[in-house]
Amino acid sequence: MIILIRHGQSTTNAERLLVGRSDPHLTPLGERQSLALAPYLGGVRDVWVSPLARARQTAALALPNLEARVKESFVEVDYGDLDGQPVSTITFEGWRAFEHDHDVAFGGGESLASVDQRVHEELDALLRDESSLLHAHDRHLAIVSHVSPIKSAVVWALGVTGSTAWRTRLDNGSITTIGLRGATPQLVRFNVVPALEESA
Repeated sequence: MIILIRHGQSTTNAERLLVGRSDPHLTPLGERQSLALAPYLGGVRDVWVSPLARARQTAALALPNLEARVKESFVEVDYGDLDGQPVSTITFEGWRAFEHDHDVAFGGGESLASVDQRVHEELDALLRDESSLLHAHDRHLAIVSHVSPIKSAVVWALGVTGSTAWRTRLDNGSITTIGLRGATPQLVRFNVVPALEESA
């Protein structure tokens, strides 16, 4: 199976800023969220990770005994000029426009259709390769990534249009699992957030 992990809280997440290709680090809460993932990742034999620091830090804390392989295809969407801006910068009408046109690029950066293309190409390759961990029942591939690529993987598994992603929510430090039923991808779990231990 594939276990998709959204990185722990970053400093820009805490400030409610749009964060795409900028490279903030995890907050202390984000580090705790990453450590809380570890008990849920038994059977992971390989780790792919976005090149961004928040994803690499999450992988190192959650899966310290495995060396992660950087995959550019699972980097966050490029928000262009909107990167680092408050979420409130985009008006209600602006969000509606993005929801209705998957090909519109954020702030002159990247469109969600582009994210779908790069993510779906990777997943299609895993599906075609019967020796890949997607086809294994007790050995798993973990992919530590971001909201947009993980939602793209979900719409791939469900076989629905990319715009369906707007009707889902994905939290920091969450787990989403994709498996197979025969030769057909299926969404096994979505947005599972491990409980955090109380701080001493």
